Amino acid sequence: MSALRSKNTILLAISQALGSCGGPIVVFVGGIIGVEIAPSLALATLPMSLMVVGVALATIPAALLMRRVGRRKGYMIGTTIGIVAALLAAYAISLSGFALFCASTLLLGAHGAFVQQYRFGAAESVPPERSGQAVSFVLLGGIVAGYLGPEIAKRTEDLLPAGPFSGSFVILDGVFVIAAVLLFFLDEIVPQSEAASEPERPLRRVISQPMYLTAVTAGVVAYGVMSFIMTATPVEMHTLHGFSLQDTAWVIQSHIIAMYLPSLFTGFLLVKLGLKRLMLIGWVCLLVCIGLGIISRELLEYWGTLVLLGVGWNFLFVGATVLLTRSYRPPERFKAQAVNDFTIFGTQALASLTAGTVLFRASWETLMLLNLPVLAIMLLVLLQMRHWQPEPIPA
Repeated sequence: MSALRSKNTILLAISQALGSCGGPIVVFVGGIIGVEIAPSLALATLPMSLMVVGVALATIPAALLMRRVGRRKGYMIGTTIGIVAALLAAYAISLSGFALFCASTLLLGAHGAFVQQYRFGAAESVPPERSGQAVSFVLLGGIVAGYLGPEIAKRTEDLLPAGPFSGSFVILDGVFVIAAVLLFFLDEIVPQSEAASEPERPLRRVISQPMYLTAVTAGVVAYGVMSFIMTATPVEMHTLHGFSLQDTAWVIQSHIIAMYLPSLFTGFLLVKLGLKRLMLIGWVCLLVCIGLGIISRELLEYWGTLVLLGVGWNFLFVGATVLLTRSYRPPERFKAQAVNDFTIFGTQALASLTAGTVLFRASWETLMLLNLPVLAIMLLVLLQMRHWQPEPIPA
């Protein structure tokens, strides 16, 4: 069955679009709410950082839970967490309770950890040669979320008298309920080769494979570099260099679109170019992004920097996900995915938490240059793929 015609893939792509709306909403209004209810302005961005921490902390429990109860039930449990978190956020705003609001964004991050598992469910729902197309198709949901999340926040700021944006989280709750209904119709996901697979290996043996290490490294670099630069960009543009909120929002929205729009053709490129070439193109995009970010501070250069950052993230992360699915046997998938996602989103949390400190205590140029050693390591790892890379995916 074609990856794009799989019932599960379609349901997971729509659920990805709906389930990913929480992140853009918190990024868009979390700091604004924090300024209003935080005990100190220094803590205003804490809710956003805790959302990323929540993703990192929940990655391993999410994967292990799905190993026990299955993908479908696991996804439903994750969506339930999101429903509770959105209602808690609205309630926290009504009380002006900063600690409660932080707890809600932490839970929204935990829900996000389950959403991150949708790509693996899509890959496991189709034949292995179509996994790249399935992953790309599901990630397209990020385009919808990147638009829908901020749009919900803008249109519902004063929807309820309980407080600014309290209505936004109530609407978000309804979005999550719709996602839960869709996931109810998901077929249970069992990889086609699982019944005849070889015995399960110890985790240490799985994660020590060059293929697995390359996949994890690519995911870490993709998310780490992206989060490090993206988190600092609004502060760099608006606070330090006086660009308007409209210009800053345009750059960030363009970045989000650039992260997910390439998924329309990433699967095709994966078939035609192979994993190594696709990931190398992503690496080049990130390198050019850093160079452009260093040489100029004009609006179009910021825009170009963030667009290249998004495209580079897409190629490298999709390649990393497909490569990861080739590095383990079906019975090993949950523990292998758990370690992978914990490493990736733990790195993202660290990058998000440190970006502001580097920007204020050093400079934008320093922040950009700090990514170069990371990219150098990534290049060395990719060059080693010639020793073990599988044959290109057949068309």
